[in-house]
Amino acid sequence: MSFEQLFEILKTILLTQTGLPHITFGNVIMWGVGLFFLYLATAKNFEPLLLVPIGFGAFIVNFPLAPLMGYTEAGHPQFIQAFYHYGLEWEILPSVIFLGLGTLTDFGPLIANPKVLAVGAGAQLGVFITFIGTLLFGFTLKEAASVGIIGGADGPTTVYLTTALAPHLLGANAVAAYSYMALVPLIQPPIMRLLTSKAERQITMAQLRPVSRLEKLLFPLIAAAVISLLIPAVTPLMGMFMLGNFMRECGVVRRLVDTGGGALMNMVTIFLGLAVGATMQAEKFLDWKPLVILSFGIIDFVFCTAGGIWTVQILNKFSKVKINPLIGSAGVSAVPMAARVSQVVGLEERPGNYLLMHAMGPNLAGVMGTAAAAGMFIAMFR
Repeated sequence: MSFEQLFEILKTILLTQTGLPHITFGNVIMWGVGLFFLYLATAKNFEPLLLVPIGFGAFIVNFPLAPLMGYTEAGHPQFIQAFYHYGLEWEILPSVIFLGLGTLTDFGPLIANPKVLAVGAGAQLGVFITFIGTLLFGFTLKEAASVGIIGGADGPTTVYLTTALAPHLLGANAVAAYSYMALVPLIQPPIMRLLTSKAERQITMAQLRPVSRLEKLLFPLIAAAVISLLIPAVTPLMGMFMLGNFMRECGVVRRLVDTGGGALMNMVTIFLGLAVGATMQAEKFLDWKPLVILSFGIIDFVFCTAGGIWTVQILNKFSKVKINPLIGSAGVSAVPMAARVSQVVGLEERPGNYLLMHAMGPNLAGVMGTAAAAGMFIAMFR
């Protein structure tokens, strides 16, 4: 074999079997985006459990010819495409994450003070404002619904709804939802102080009543039944959420609880993050819509926070026992981060005023409220 022949063979391999000739400017930009997410996760500790797999997925999927998001000649899904197809399109991964969340959740604060369910509903204000706003920007009904749910600060629900209605926006929506969840401690306190008076922030709430074991056992059963009847579209999410909680409270399946809230949830988080990140391919992600989504996401989140606070202030006008409006900000679904923010701001205003358990009620109500909003959108537009 001559040198010229060897050179031609190597040239053919380079041009047809490697991704080097196919690199585009968009690929380079998306490598930067993926690396930026990894930086936020590792250097700034912003939602690292999700941003690490999402960032790495966005990084590697933008290498040309990489057999990750596509199908083989035989029609079988490639590596990450399999996670996306079976895990997201089949609605498995978000539902399993909700199972794990249920095993980690104590509904006691919500059961002890059920009127805070209204706070979780009021905190969905931003969802509908953003829905209308994105429609005015030219989004379709399905796209606008998927973007609106970002303000609920519930990553799995955002993924679930977006996969059902607008899968081409999955990467942008998921990144916006998880990013703003990570920024809760920065975004919410200024809004909380702006919308409340010093006297309101200093309201001291009485200790919650004890909740019996029977109440904790009945709650997930009743909640699962009511939600499944009224909002059947979100039964996969909320049914698994309540199953996980019932396993926690029944006390006889400790190994299942430890697995659901530990190893299983960690595994599913990896697959979910990779699948979401891999949807951020340059040809799909580099569009004007993701930029609009990120912009509307912050507006969405601000109005959801404000909606929870305003709901508490309205309740206080008709109640002798006053609620500290700071716990209204916990009506978004960022559990338990939003409740901790309420606690921190409350302690700054009055040392010894512990609001964490009070804030957990609206926080859990927000999870249910966001799921209800998602179910309504699916019922209307799917």
